[in-house]
Amino acid sequence: MPSADLAAAPAAPYTAPMIGGRQVLSELRLIFGRRRNLAMLVLLAAIPVFIGTAVKVSTPRPGEGPPFISELTNNGLFLAFTALAVCLPVFLPLAIAVVAGDAVAGEAGAGTLRYLLSIPVSRTRLLVVKSLGVLIFAAVGVLVVAVFGMVAGALLFGVDGFTLLSGDAVSVGNGLARSAGVAAYAFVDLVGLAAIGLFFSTLTEVPVGAMAGTVVSAITFAVLDSVPQLGRFREILLTHNWLHFDELLRLNFDVGSLLRWSLLSLGYAVVFFLAAWARITTADVSG
Repeated sequence: MPSADLAAAPAAPYTAPMIGGRQVLSELRLIFGRRRNLAMLVLLAAIPVFIGTAVKVSTPRPGEGPPFISELTNNGLFLAFTALAVCLPVFLPLAIAVVAGDAVAGEAGAGTLRYLLSIPVSRTRLLVVKSLGVLIFAAVGVLVVAVFGMVAGALLFGVDGFTLLSGDAVSVGNGLARSAGVAAYAFVDLVGLAAIGLFFSTLTEVPVGAMAGTVVSAITFAVLDSVPQLGRFREILLTHNWLHFDELLRLNFDVGSLLRWSLLSLGYAVVFFLAAWARITTADVSG
């Protein structure tokens, strides 16, 4: 082909590659390589062990302690539910806030965000990879609480059968399946908060600010949810249904209610992910 034709040939447009396992694995190495994140997972693992040990040495009276704690001595699997009930309002949101708040703000503060985008890397792809990393960490956090709760409960109290909150006895296999459902429900609860954290992370170059904003959001939802005068307005608050996984611990649970409660969190996730996407795709990171 003549050189003139080569000069006149238009350059092929750059097409950003699809999200691959290498990018996600790199993000996971970054997240799980941080000592503070590992320390939070260790703390989450220690909570069910601590609760189980405390109950073992001093059985609480009915009405004392968090939900499900009075069932522990009869069924060790309830330690997982008790630990989730303790961790969902405080410890799991704190862990999600730290990881999500650092996702984009940490890169911006360290000056690596501009480098990542100059490779070139699609901003949308970057946000999706960061989102996947946060969600995987959230899933691991929930699994750590649930698994350590079940193992510690089995060792301390045994798992001879499984009696539901409704008083019906089911097999251990049925109980484990319900436990998996509880863990899945708890994870979905945190998806909306993870999206809020990512949104805050796109607003600042200071990770601590994004973390604080996420934690304050969770606290604000919880405080508003505790005000009965707000009436039905509380039903649209993110944290309103977080502890309603006890529905799965009844013989005939309401699937429609569980889906409706889960959709609330997913709705928050969609809104705040789109807000984070709008922010990161328009923000000036060239300076």
